[in-house]
Amino acid sequence: MSLGDDTLLCNYPKCRAKLSGFAWVTSCSHVFCDQHGSGEFSRSPAICPACSTALSGKLDIVRTELSPCEEYKAMVLAGLRPDIVLDISSRALAFWTYQVHQERMYQEYSLSRADTQLKQMEKVLNQQNQSREIELTAMRGEIASLKKVMEEYKRKYSEVSERLMERNRQYQKLQGLYDSLRLRNMVVGATPQRSPQFLSAAPLGDSRFFSCLEADGAKTFFQFSSPARDKNQSFINKH
Repeated sequence: MSLGDDTLLCNYPKCRAKLSGFAWVTSCSHVFCDQHGSGEFSRSPAICPACSTALSGKLDIVRTELSPCEEYKAMVLAGLRPDIVLDISSRALAFWTYQVHQERMYQEYSLSRADTQLKQMEKVLNQQNQSREIELTAMRGEIASLKKVMEEYKRKYSEVSERLMERNRQYQKLQGLYDSLRLRNMVVGATPQRSPQFLSAAPLGDSRFFSCLEADGAKTFFQFSSPARDKNQSFINKH
């Protein structure tokens, strides 16, 4: 039962449900719901599931109604002497006080266990936070180093770009010179050249030779250059 509440809880370790209707009460001051009481106390010998006490007496286990009718309340203690009624009432109140005390102890135990788990979780969380901080610091240092490397690469890239632009300008200049020289050579090669006037400047013998060529133009060069034909022609001219 919770503190300040007037409802008992099942003392079965895995149940702890609020009791209603019927309940099983033991002489060792434990109470169980009807479901677990019927299952546990149907075996012989009966053992208390809460404290493992042997319940062998006839009245060690009682199934009672938690909300009895008015007729039952009027007759259950009727005819008993006042001291017996007070004794029964004191024992019932002692049972209730024990249940409240047990519930308080259970709640304190649960709170202590939860507090211990919370401290352990906080410790693990702090360790994880410290580890993350170390990793974050290392990553920040790595980022700073990479930034420096990137700046160095940017500087080198700028220098290389400037050199490339200068080379391109030089190449364009050389290409212009090459094109102009090629155009000049093409113009010079296309100008017509005069053939040399070697006929007028030739010696006398050569002039006679070319005059013969002019006199008989239909004859081939090989006909005039034959030695036997030249001898015969000179012999005929002499006679």
